[in-house]
Amino acid sequence: MVAPSLRARVRAGMIEEIKAVARRHLATDGADLSLRAVARDLGMASSAIYRYFPSRDDLLTALILEAYDALGDAVEAADAAADHDDLRGRWLTASRAARAWALTHPAEYALLYGSPVPGYAAPDDTVAPAQRPPMTLLGILRDGMAAGRLTPPDEELPEPLRGDVAELTALTGVPLPPALMVRAMAGWTQLFGLISFELFGRINRALPHRDEYFDHQIALMADLVGLP
Repeated sequence: MVAPSLRARVRAGMIEEIKAVARRHLATDGADLSLRAVARDLGMASSAIYRYFPSRDDLLTALILEAYDALGDAVEAADAAADHDDLRGRWLTASRAARAWALTHPAEYALLYGSPVPGYAAPDDTVAPAQRPPMTLLGILRDGMAAGRLTPPDEELPEPLRGDVAELTALTGVPLPPALMVRAMAGWTQLFGLISFELFGRINRALPHRDEYFDHQIALMADLVGLP
């Protein structure tokens, strides 16, 4: 394996420094980044930063990809460390890992799940990293079905929801029965709704014991999907 050239190492180091400063701006100014402000903090000419990130959107995309991967790493690692046969424990552990990452990285979480950045459209290469947490939850249900320890609910879905769910199932590649896939989606949206409401202060005065509330709610979602 050929070692990177000095020029490549310097460039990679500069890119990391730019992203580090941009993350600090996320924490103080929100997601509407200014490349000029980042360049100023680095002591660079504003024109020089464009050699590394041609636009604000390119820098945002780099930060989004890193944040999705960091969140995905946390959720997948938590699931992998849990007892594989303890389906409910895996669901709860993965959900807690998502919350813990968000509370530790609130600015990055807000970039992913907060208000859309004006004028920014995420490119297609953000889709796969964004799917990692829900795919982990779907994998738990897939394992339960394969082991015969998870019985899917017996219910008919209304049209046109059946068609939507069929497309979603094909997209994920996880062959869950339609009614179970819908409940899995409810669990996923509830998980990130809980995290968002807590992180953005929507429930904090009403529910000061948020650890207990979170555990109660994700246990309800485990019940909903039928985890033993």
